Amino acid sequence: MPLTSIRVLDLTRLLPGPYCTMLLADFGAEVIKVEDPKVGDYARGYDPKLDEDSAMFHSLNRNKKSVCLNLKSEEGKADFLKLVETADVVVESFRPGVMERLGLDYERLKNINPGLVFCAVTGYGQTGPYANHPGHDINYLSYAGLLDLMGEQDGKPIVPAAQIADIGGGALPAAVGILLALFEREKSGKGQFVDISMLDGVVSWLQTTLPNYLSTDVPVIRGEQTLLGGMAAYEVYETKDGRWLSVGALEPKFWKAFCEGIGRGDFIPLLNAPLHEQHRLKYEIQLIIAEKQLGEWISIFSEKEACVSPVLTFEELVHDPQITEREMIQTVAHKTLGAVKQIGIPIKLSETPGEIRGQAPKLGEHTKEILKEHDILK
Repeated sequence: MPLTSIRVLDLTRLLPGPYCTMLLADFGAEVIKVEDPKVGDYARGYDPKLDEDSAMFHSLNRNKKSVCLNLKSEEGKADFLKLVETADVVVESFRPGVMERLGLDYERLKNINPGLVFCAVTGYGQTGPYANHPGHDINYLSYAGLLDLMGEQDGKPIVPAAQIADIGGGALPAAVGILLALFEREKSGKGQFVDISMLDGVVSWLQTTLPNYLSTDVPVIRGEQTLLGGMAAYEVYETKDGRWLSVGALEPKFWKAFCEGIGRGDFIPLLNAPLHEQHRLKYEIQLIIAEKQLGEWISIFSEKEACVSPVLTFEELVHDPQITEREMIQTVAHKTLGAVKQIGIPIKLSETPGEIRGQAPKLGEHTKEILKEHDILK
């Protein structure tokens, strides 16, 4: 597998860090979760549970090993430093300064292992006035200006159902940063510090809105932009049976097919009509969509290229033929449960694909094995 020779020491908890190291583990890296002996990763305690640990924990920590070390004790620190000697990557998500207070910061670790890639995933990064502030996904979205753009035009901002900052702003840039640093190490032989800020990551997502403001100083107003509810061609409409139909007919050919599908060819010239006309279009389209059930509309648009889709529930998602074909829901073996269903691997490589090889570890399951391997435990 692509990362078979890479050893990762993972000190992270909850979502951003574990998602990052899950991607590495899925492609062969040996990921060793270094957990507190008493509590471990907080995500273990969430509900619902599968065999003592949460379903979320099982998903995020597959293919990994768990070692319990008390990093506040001298013995635990010494054991960790011994593990660092043969590690390629350390990933942590504490606030800036915590690893330094523990005596385990990058400056010390690189003296032990000059080739070490040290990745710190934090809310605001290692520098700046907010560096030591606490935060969660919603806070990073707020500072980035993204939350202000989410929701109905005259309503309050809507909290997204997926953790955009945690995964898109933190976990994914962290995985890319680690791989870039490992690639560069092949040339220089030296590791480096990877500073990942979830706020930075979210700001970088604003490619369809922020550049416009930077170029014109014209405020971006929720509900008025092309992809923010400002066009009838890019909207969600309610069907007769209380379900929802999403429409993304932005290009003229798709808009034409959509208008023909709803029997309103007279709407075709109005794709890029002014905002007030878009509001009228939305109203009239909603009246039309409400005349038929979701299944009827899907049948009508099944043979048309109009970028029209049903808004699926989870119950429908897991049986969707596209999701099935792409193996994005997988049933994997489990020692005590027999089998569990998990989210699949989103990165498809033709020659060295990722694989769910093992279940998430129990707290400290591999402590003796790993410490013995490093001659720490005789």
